[in-house]
Amino acid sequence: MTGHSSLGAAPGDAFYQGARPRPAVPDPSAGLLRRFPPRPVAASWAATAQPRQQVIERLRAAPFAGGGSAHLQWDRGRGLGHILGWLEQHAGTTWQDRWIASGADEHGNSAWRELPRTWLAVAGQGPGDPANTSLMLGRAMLMLVCGDVIRPSPAWLLTPITARNLVAGLARTRDPAGFAALDAACQNEAVNTLTTQLACRRIAIILAAKGGLISDITIGDCLELLRIADDLHGSAGATSPYFYQLLRTLGVLAGDAPAVRGLKTQGRLGCEQLIDRYEIACRPVRDLLVDYLRERQPAVDYATLHKLSYTLGRLFWRDLERHEPGIGSLRLNAETAAAWKQRITTKSIRPENGDGEISPVTVTRINAIEHMITVRSFYLDITQWAVDDPARWGPWVAPCPVRDGDVAQLKKTRSHRKSRMDQRTRERMPVLPALLAAVDDGHAAALQRLQAARSTAPGGQFTAAGQTLTRSRTTHASAGKTWAEDPRTGKRRDLTLEEHQAFWTWAAVHILRDTGIRIEELTELSHHSLIQYRLPTSGELIPLLHIAPSKTDIERLLVIGPELADVLATIVRRIRNEHGAVPLVVAYDYHERIWNPPIPLLFQRRFGGETRPIGGPAIRELLNDALSGTGMTDASSRPLRFTPHDFRRIFITDAIMHGMPPHIAQLVAGHHDINTTMGYKAVYPRESIDGHRAFISRRRELRPSGEYRTPTDEEWQEFLGHFERRKVALGDCGRAYQTPCIHENACIRCALLRPDPAQRPRLTGSRDNLHARIAEARQQGWLGEVEGLKVSLAAAVTKLAQLDALAARRDTAVNLGMPGFSQTASRTITIPASLPASKETP
Repeated sequence: MTGHSSLGAAPGDAFYQGARPRPAVPDPSAGLLRRFPPRPVAASWAATAQPRQQVIERLRAAPFAGGGSAHLQWDRGRGLGHILGWLEQHAGTTWQDRWIASGADEHGNSAWRELPRTWLAVAGQGPGDPANTSLMLGRAMLMLVCGDVIRPSPAWLLTPITARNLVAGLARTRDPAGFAALDAACQNEAVNTLTTQLACRRIAIILAAKGGLISDITIGDCLELLRIADDLHGSAGATSPYFYQLLRTLGVLAGDAPAVRGLKTQGRLGCEQLIDRYEIACRPVRDLLVDYLRERQPAVDYATLHKLSYTLGRLFWRDLERHEPGIGSLRLNAETAAAWKQRITTKSIRPENGDGEISPVTVTRINAIEHMITVRSFYLDITQWAVDDPARWGPWVAPCPVRDGDVAQLKKTRSHRKSRMDQRTRERMPVLPALLAAVDDGHAAALQRLQAARSTAPGGQFTAAGQTLTRSRTTHASAGKTWAEDPRTGKRRDLTLEEHQAFWTWAAVHILRDTGIRIEELTELSHHSLIQYRLPTSGELIPLLHIAPSKTDIERLLVIGPELADVLATIVRRIRNEHGAVPLVVAYDYHERIWNPPIPLLFQRRFGGETRPIGGPAIRELLNDALSGTGMTDASSRPLRFTPHDFRRIFITDAIMHGMPPHIAQLVAGHHDINTTMGYKAVYPRESIDGHRAFISRRRELRPSGEYRTPTDEEWQEFLGHFERRKVALGDCGRAYQTPCIHENACIRCALLRPDPAQRPRLTGSRDNLHARIAEARQQGWLGEVEGLKVSLAAAVTKLAQLDALAARRDTAVNLGMPGFSQTASRTITIPASLPASKETP
């Protein structure tokens, strides 16, 4: 194992490296540049080796002389002679050699003019006005670059900015066909003009610096330009990789060219790189931590390994080195251990105050005890491994600074956390209907404004969703974008973006609320997750949602209700391409730091010329934006915030409170341990939970383990028959398997009844009959009968309202061309009636 020799040194002989250079955490572009090296700049080529007169004649002829007035052509020719005369004063056999020898390339694209201008002034040549001289030299330099006489470095072309005329000049003189194809690709993508202009200038820089045509550009050329732009500017606009995406779309780059997001993705770090991020001075301890991570690596995932390196490298040893300079042993004295345990209980954050200033604030670290347990495990692991390999681990065995009394606080800490989470759930559960109504209304309003704007001519006013706006006359082409302005404030709004955000907020909230899945499971939902289960006897289709293994590596199937089916069908309808297929998307796993294979994800969007997944951070931001406009507050009167995991806690709490057995909720949630499920369930009456858990324990004692066996054919058919026996006169009964009817078959009053739109006349007749019976009871004086009939009447009215809402959704879906779930599902599972169902449960 690497680093073994350093572990053999005695801890007391630790050596320090003093002011070590900052560790080189792998730069994604560095590895890609080794894999895709850029083209080197040639030492000489035909155009740069031509004599002066031949260069002037070629550049004053077509196509270089095209464009502009006669005076402009004369000014270009005069400037060309001045620059060549200036370059002739420097050593070199080619014009490129003289350009490098002059030192102008190091001055950048603006300061270089001072060098030939000074020479002209000394020689008594050129116009007297410095501004006119600079303009003349710039025009001539553009001709030399377009004519491939001089190839400035990318840094020169990027300093301070690239001349816009460079694109037009190269398109006219160097590669007309290539720039025409590039312009066509820009028109086909929903990207604004400013972004496409910047991308074209970046491509022109590569041609000017490396020569050749657009078709000659390589992946390494693009990576090199991105790195140089990042070093010079570092802003998001200056380092935009959209030019790379355009070249990839055109097929210029090789087929193995990584996606745009892969250019700046760090990927997995090795054990050495994880530890070296924290600049540990004591080399033996650094190597010890590296070897410890290597020993643990086969048994843990990358996210756990990353957390181990953070706790041991930064929170433990680096913190000790900062406060105890010269420390080199794991054997800590009582004062040092106590001081470290005190420091780890707090952390410093830098929130913004009302004035936009950032000031450090010390707060309590909630998970401090967990970090202490990690350090305790580190000490105990070394002690245990020293028994098997004393030469390697024995010198580092030391008493653990985290005592049993410190770990005893874990139960109290978890209890406090449970209380905080329960309070959070109790605050958010009552406002969930208001949040659902807000996202529904927000999506409908955004869609109405977008449709109204698209049907309005630029400059015209329209009114939609209670707002009067003016369709913008955009000065820059913005394919696929619809802009509008508020006539009162003059604020310009991107209605396409507003509808996009409102739709995905609506979709995420409804799926999280109806399924209780984790955020990573939501973002990994694909078209393959939508399946249909066909009953072998009746042929009824049951839509199912397949949840791929995530945190606990447990896959599960969830039954899709009518409302959730509408949401999923709408998503599929929105993301399908012109061929009716869901596009394949390559997603990045932020926990494992790996790229997943292309899959037809449901949460995807078109961005920057490529289809990208909608990740967890984007969904969290959408939730915050949706809540900011509702005015909801928590118990401390601060703006209420929902996280995706809040929906999971609310889902489990609501399910158990409405009668779902906890062990069934455990399977639906995908938990390994039922205690985890009960931890998610918010405490309302503590006695009911304790009683329920006691009931489960007694039932498990009474039922032998042999009952958890493969069902017989009769039991399986009985299970399938449950779905067939759900049919009632007014619709379908949604009660769980092997549960009795708690309403004594009074279906019209039951909340589990799913009314069938086809039975609306029967339900309307029941409502009218109840009105007549109430009138008769009042006439006869049967007042006790009146109260019971009123309950049934209210239930009938509620069921009719549900049918109206369902019909409205279906009408909307039909107008949008929404497919049925049979068209949405990616596959259907059918079990022949003749087989024993292969012991597979839906």
